Amino acid sequence: MGIPVKLQVFEGPLDLLLHLIDKNKIDIYDIPIVEITHQYMTYIKAMQKEDMNVMSEFLVMAATLLNIKCRMLLPKETNEEGLEEDPRQELVDQLIQYKIYKYMAYELKDRQIEGDFVLYKSPSLPEEVEAYTQPVDMDALLGELTLTRLQEIFADVMKRQESKIDPVRSQFGRIEKELVPLSEKLFYVEEYAKKHKRFSFRKLLEKQKGKMHLVVTFLAILELMKTGVIQVEQEGNHGDIVIQAV
Repeated sequence: MGIPVKLQVFEGPLDLLLHLIDKNKIDIYDIPIVEITHQYMTYIKAMQKEDMNVMSEFLVMAATLLNIKCRMLLPKETNEEGLEEDPRQELVDQLIQYKIYKYMAYELKDRQIEGDFVLYKSPSLPEEVEAYTQPVDMDALLGELTLTRLQEIFADVMKRQESKIDPVRSQFGRIEKELVPLSEKLFYVEEYAKKHKRFSFRKLLEKQKGKMHLVVTFLAILELMKTGVIQVEQEGNHGDIVIQAV
């Protein structure tokens, strides 16, 4: 009674060939086809009791090896360019491509194993850090247009508003402080921008009723510029400043 021998399991005939090449330390580009065929057939004989569906793949490769062995015994074949053809070349190409895919599979498997050790932690930043907003550089936001130019136009319109006040009548009656909420002006300027799309900064200020409306409108424009609702540009060095809805 023979001693049962457990054979190494291979994924296919190419896997077996690579094993034999590595085991014998053979150059894959110069395979000794006689020796490899002999070792391959020895392994096939030991697989006789295996599943025939699996065996069929190994038998096809065995036939291929025998065919290559026979072709190498014949005179060298030449291609259309007159160069000698190596009967082993097609098999070598298949082995190299299979080897590449095999090592790629090993790499993916290693990454999957490494991924099992990666733990995800939900963000737990302090409220102060989450609430922090990076300061806006108004000079970078405006580009070539400067706040100085906006201030000049604002001051000019403010001066015109002061000239509209009657110096005599302003001495009589009770003067009450006018309250202009910034939220209302933000809504007003945003709706104005949506309606007109592109309009003059100066003309928008000139439409305001008084000094307080001017100041709050100017602040609303700066806020909407910062949040990206509107864009500001200047037509020429001394041209009018134009506001455009984004």
